[in-house]
Amino acid sequence: MPPCAPPSASPSLAIRIGIGLAGFPFEGPRDFWRWIELCEESGVDSFWQSDRLVSRQPQLESITAMAALAGGTSRLKFGMGVTVVSYRDPLVLAKECATIDYLSSGRLLPAFGVGPEAAPEWRAAGVSKKRRGARADEALSLMARLWSEEEVSFEGEFYRYHDVSIAPRPIQQPLPLWIGGSSPAAVRRTARLGTGWLAGIQTPDRVAPVIAAIRTASAEAGRPLDPEHYGAGFPFRFGGPQEAVVQRTARVFAGLSPDLDVTRYVAAGDAAAILARIEEYRAAGATKFILRPIAESVQDLIEQTRRLAGEVLPVFHG
Repeated sequence: MPPCAPPSASPSLAIRIGIGLAGFPFEGPRDFWRWIELCEESGVDSFWQSDRLVSRQPQLESITAMAALAGGTSRLKFGMGVTVVSYRDPLVLAKECATIDYLSSGRLLPAFGVGPEAAPEWRAAGVSKKRRGARADEALSLMARLWSEEEVSFEGEFYRYHDVSIAPRPIQQPLPLWIGGSSPAAVRRTARLGTGWLAGIQTPDRVAPVIAAIRTASAEAGRPLDPEHYGAGFPFRFGGPQEAVVQRTARVFAGLSPDLDVTRYVAAGDAAAILARIEEYRAAGATKFILRPIAESVQDLIEQTRRLAGEVLPVFHG
């Protein structure tokens, strides 16, 4: 099927489509790499791995997954959507990101958040969730400095560094630092520290006011974000919205976010339906997208990805 005509919207802004996974829906590593090879060869812009340390279901750790992708691909960019910085050591995390970006010749897209209050990782890791936002602010500021400065000294509430250096530093200068979260604190954090913003489980009407707030706050901070550095994502399926797999997925997202209008979030139908949902997010200000395929099997996942590459990607990447 030929790709649909491009939607009407700001033609000057580059739209890029990546693909994401929340779990590990594969029977083994070879199936995962077979799918990644398809993404690498088909023009998918980037791969995004969600972050979860504690889970009974299979889930890749985001940083080590990015390290594997650095050696297993040559074109595909990759990012974390999003890695929780608040229960990780910022020096180790900065070193990991710098190493991955260096070895991949500048293909890492780091994205960070403070972590939800109900996450089981707080108790499992023995880290207090109190003041996790303030801890994240210190960590992110330190990481950005470690990626770009010869030596870093810092005296803060949570971290104290004296003449700390890492090498090699990232190929990308500055290394992207995207922020997740939609609270007023997350907006301020993005404006002060971030180079981009990534939406969570949010419909276009919920994304629009956050982007507007970040634009205002970053301009007031004297460091306006690049208009191409606002990202959003949603689950998609080439098929019918009444399919059992779509309904199951919708119930999962409704459980994760009780006030979510699932019909405005999940896109199921033909290429036109998926493009229409992208257009809604574009109207809200997003230009970078992470689409998560809804599939019943590995082969179905591959077929969904092939259709995305053949019917949606050429509209923007061609």
